[in-house]
Amino acid sequence: MNIILYSNKIDEYLKHDNVIDYDNEAITELADTLFKKTNNELDFIKTAYEFVRDNISHSADINEDIITCTASEVLKASHGICFAKSHLLSALLRCKSVPAGFCYQKLILDDEIAPVLIYHGLNGVYIKDYKKWIRLDARGNKTGVTAQFSIETEQLAFPIRPKMGEADSFIVYPDPDIKILEKLRKSKTRTELWGNLPTELGYNR
Repeated sequence: MNIILYSNKIDEYLKHDNVIDYDNEAITELADTLFKKTNNELDFIKTAYEFVRDNISHSADINEDIITCTASEVLKASHGICFAKSHLLSALLRCKSVPAGFCYQKLILDDEIAPVLIYHGLNGVYIKDYKKWIRLDARGNKTGVTAQFSIETEQLAFPIRPKMGEADSFIVYPDPDIKILEKLRKSKTRTELWGNLPTELGYNR
């Protein structure tokens, strides 16, 4: 696996904005709390990842119709879809100067009831101790989904099935994709969004 950085400027993977809003007090406090519980940066990355994976529900898993987008919205509501959860994880890590970005895969939404190809969001994170980038998927585990923190052997939420048109990408972007943000912001409910999930990336235009 050869991870590719979209930008060679590491500061791009540390910035905050109105989506990755780690200047928000609640995010800062949570990052501080998680950091104090750990022994080193690697331990903090694993702890932050597992917090978002396990303590922030995937909106679809709990049948929540409210859409969250910004990191602070996700934390306040305690739920979000894959893209939103990746925003929160990135904010927590960047808050403690850990470079983090965004990765996307093209997956079938549901083999039986919705066999359409849509995008799925996860994170790319820099591991200083190993001088390497890894991908982490904080979507949230459930039956059939067992994403884990791993340095050597990647274990994401979903296996890629090229024969079914699914596609992986190893590019780590510094910003959430603009097309995905548009979908999150324009949809009034998750039900509405589910009928119009992202099928293209602004980065590819």
